[in-house]
Amino acid sequence: MEGVTVFEEDRAANQLSRSLKSRHVSMITFGGIIGAGLFVGSSSAISTIGPAAVLSYALAGFLVLLVMRMISEMAMAIPGVQTFPDFARQGLGNWAGFLVGWLYWYFWVVVIAVEAIAGAKIICGWFPQFEVWEVGVVLMALLTGVNLMSARSYGEFEFWFASTKVIAIIVFILVAGAYALGLTSPAGPTFSNLTAHGGFAPVGTAAIFAGVATTIFSLCGAEIATLAAAESQEGARTIARMTISVSARILIFFVLSILMIVSVVPWNEIEVGTSPFAHALRAMGYGEADLIMNMIVLVAVLSCLNSGIYITSRAMFGLAQNGDAPQSCVKLSRSRVPARAILIASLFSYGALAASVLSPDRVFNFLVNASGAIMLFVYLLIAIAQYRLRTRFEAEAPHRLLIKMWFHPYGTWAAIGGMIGVLIMMGLSKDHAIELWTSIVVAAAFMLGYWLRRKVGTAVGQ
Repeated sequence: MEGVTVFEEDRAANQLSRSLKSRHVSMITFGGIIGAGLFVGSSSAISTIGPAAVLSYALAGFLVLLVMRMISEMAMAIPGVQTFPDFARQGLGNWAGFLVGWLYWYFWVVVIAVEAIAGAKIICGWFPQFEVWEVGVVLMALLTGVNLMSARSYGEFEFWFASTKVIAIIVFILVAGAYALGLTSPAGPTFSNLTAHGGFAPVGTAAIFAGVATTIFSLCGAEIATLAAAESQEGARTIARMTISVSARILIFFVLSILMIVSVVPWNEIEVGTSPFAHALRAMGYGEADLIMNMIVLVAVLSCLNSGIYITSRAMFGLAQNGDAPQSCVKLSRSRVPARAILIASLFSYGALAASVLSPDRVFNFLVNASGAIMLFVYLLIAIAQYRLRTRFEAEAPHRLLIKMWFHPYGTWAAIGGMIGVLIMMGLSKDHAIELWTSIVVAAAFMLGYWLRRKVGTAVGQ
């Protein structure tokens, strides 16, 4: 296996602070997943699949849960390796660590720009005298400042952001559940909406599986816990188990909230691009539903923006430690944060914001489309790496397997097959084929970058 390119003493001199507590890491994971993709993006799945969108979310969540179990297994089995891009490096070689690290960085940098624009649009709806890009820049500057202060300040902000989202979802499930059961509904139970408008799967069972391609991306992000682990006071075992437990709870939140929506209102009344949560609240008699949801979505957006800045900086920090990014990104500030990596991510996002103003139909749309399949590429490489590492550990060091992948090797095969199936469905879809192919272009560009880096390094070595 290829060795790392940074000396151990350099690593020791640039150790991140361990100021995050268990509650921070747990809520950071919630914060990275629960965002506008659930509160607004779920309208697309419901309106195209029907009530059976519940099953699409369940299947997508199960795939993600399998990947999280693999990451937990590797986190426990490989001492000293805490960021999941390095699991790919350990299992498949330096090329995989390079590719997974940069793809992950790219995905979250685009998320930062998208969330900044989404948040700015909500605020501009309340204060129309400002331009979207102006508010977006201010939001970026504020949360960049939070991340530059310290990991603890980021964790504290994210704890309260994510707590608000979790409480909102739980309250919604309870309120909608009472309505669907007939406890607060003047017309009695409303579960008939699940089958009364063309059946539970009105457009066929094939749409359920095709829907996994659109829903899986809103469930990505639980792996954030492994990045935050490097700055946590908790041990590897606690973080590994937390990744699984939080992923399971998020899956339950997603499935139950979607189930409540399609139980309270007819699925064919949901409009793409509008919040189905707000629609359900209006149907239950809450006249201020739009204001309530806009406030919740704004919190969700700010949370994802905050997490995105954190994740991109730590991803680049990990890349720099392995010689795959500028070595200046390894240097830490006085508050023990990778300030230069944070600023680089912010600058890229400012550029994306500018692209959304100057060329909204080209540059920015390309960036968004080209991130469409990135996380599946990342998860697929992680799954293949886990399979290879598991075989190696079972033969050489079975005592390291303190947490094991479920039903190995069948669980791993199922996850790999499921993700390949989703990619194939994306390629066959008129709406998502462009996302797949542009994502492939981005992945190929990073692989070209790795090849050129190797060639230059070899030439210099000679």
